[in-house]
Amino acid sequence: MQTSLGFVAPGYANVLALFESLLAEDSRYSAQLAAYHQGLPVVHLTGGPDMAADTLTGAYSCSKGVAAMVIALLVQDGVLELDRPVAYYWPDFAVHGKDRLLVREALSHQAGLPGVEGGFALEEFTTAGAAARLAAAAPAWEPGRQFGYHALTIGILMEELCRRTTGEALQDLYDRRIRKPQEVEFFLGLPEDQEPRYRDVLYDDAPNQPWVDPLSLEGLNSNAPVSTIMELPNIRSVRAAGMSAAGGVGSADGLARLYAAATTGVGGGEPFLTGGTIAAMTREQVWGLDRSSGLDNAFAVVFMKPHPSRNFGSHRAFGHEGANAALGFADPSYGLSFGYIPRRAEEGRTPGRAHRLAAEVRRSTAGLS
Repeated sequence: MQTSLGFVAPGYANVLALFESLLAEDSRYSAQLAAYHQGLPVVHLTGGPDMAADTLTGAYSCSKGVAAMVIALLVQDGVLELDRPVAYYWPDFAVHGKDRLLVREALSHQAGLPGVEGGFALEEFTTAGAAARLAAAAPAWEPGRQFGYHALTIGILMEELCRRTTGEALQDLYDRRIRKPQEVEFFLGLPEDQEPRYRDVLYDDAPNQPWVDPLSLEGLNSNAPVSTIMELPNIRSVRAAGMSAAGGVGSADGLARLYAAATTGVGGGEPFLTGGTIAAMTREQVWGLDRSSGLDNAFAVVFMKPHPSRNFGSHRAFGHEGANAALGFADPSYGLSFGYIPRRAEEGRTPGRAHRLAAEVRRSTAGLS
């Protein structure tokens, strides 16, 4: 088994000890872990079989947090207003009672559009065709009155709002304004020349899965055009298109550096988001029982917020987890940003290893003050 590689800054030895203990507990465990404090790297660790510091792999819904940085820029630029109706930018959306739905409501999982009957084909995602079908759909609940996780369709909403307000694809805007200038190793659309660095996400097939009615809320929400959503980043066409709901590919350092670049700046540089923009985007919008899953959840505008079942940071923290238990977030209370990506998908609703590592990073940072 490959041992942990990389470095930890003074004061973060307990993070290294915890990471090494996780490697020792499970011979199949592979992961990357990264953290920045006030824009400087303080943790950069890689361990486990077939996992290198420059490995790129799938991070699933962590992609939503990455795409939300583009939405934040549009809000900061004044081209997208959170308190305008979605239909102000997208007139075709104003049917079936969706005419009054605000952008902030749509992007905090309140639209009532977790899917469409029949689902979407892989080639539809990231296209105007998927957006047209979603705009024409009747919501499953009164828009703006309840919330339920829009696992795949929130990506369509973000991408179409970007197209409508800028004329540019969200993935292209991310690449041009964020990824390249900030030197972030996280891609919404993996270029062909980066393919040799990609490693498939490993996952165990869940046995004896009960039948899910495709026309139920759960079925609409998880109606990926594949046998399991876990396949998505392992399909070249998906990671090449960079679907913003679940198709992002990168490294743990890429996630951590992105959140640092947005909130503290990196290496003495200025953050690309202002404090006002961060406050507007990360204020909690919904909390309680998720209509789609029946479990507790909490969201700001796109971003996940910590709560007792997903206790990844302070009350000011914001970020997103992925289906494989990847996690990326910023925590302004500590001046921290964090990235974690395992090679093998981890079981359970909450990413226990990520949460334990995040808590140790925060505890170590608090001990420095």
